[in-house]
Amino acid sequence: MDKYNELLLTNDSLGYVHRLAKASEKMLSATLSGDTKTMTEILKFAHDTESPILSYNSEIELSAVVNLVYLSARDRYRVEREDKAGQGFVDFIFYPENRNAVGIILELKVDSTPEEALQQIIAKNYILRFEGKIGERAKYQGKILGVGISYNKKTKEHGCKIIVMRENMGSI
Repeated sequence: MDKYNELLLTNDSLGYVHRLAKASEKMLSATLSGDTKTMTEILKFAHDTESPILSYNSEIELSAVVNLVYLSARDRYRVEREDKAGQGFVDFIFYPENRNAVGIILELKVDSTPEEALQQIIAKNYILRFEGKIGERAKYQGKILGVGISYNKKTKEHGCKIIVMRENMGSI
């Protein structure tokens, strides 16, 4: 799998697949470094070029675009959609393969703001998915990021905001 991934990222003769892999890697890197400007640019470009015009404004389409731009994350994360978490269902949650790596909780909002998406992550306590049950050791010890992504149907603007939900716990 590592060799295949290396081929995708280094062989530009693969065309679309190569460009998608590179953009997806750039999106994950931007997320982990807190570069919301780059995230917004990638998201807008993918939404504009990949979404059919008749379904462009739906949250389902936005979710499909997010799934596409984070494709490379599947090399290092188990990515779950609509996962039961805390007091609801989180749109995307990225469980790192390495329990000390950065985890990601991602919530989408249409006709809202990234701040409202982050408020939902906090209010519904989605971070609990990274904790063990009572009496268990924490499943993940690394930093956890909350990522709010929004899209405004009227202005066609995308927004991204990232907060640190939890710093690295170290060994327990």
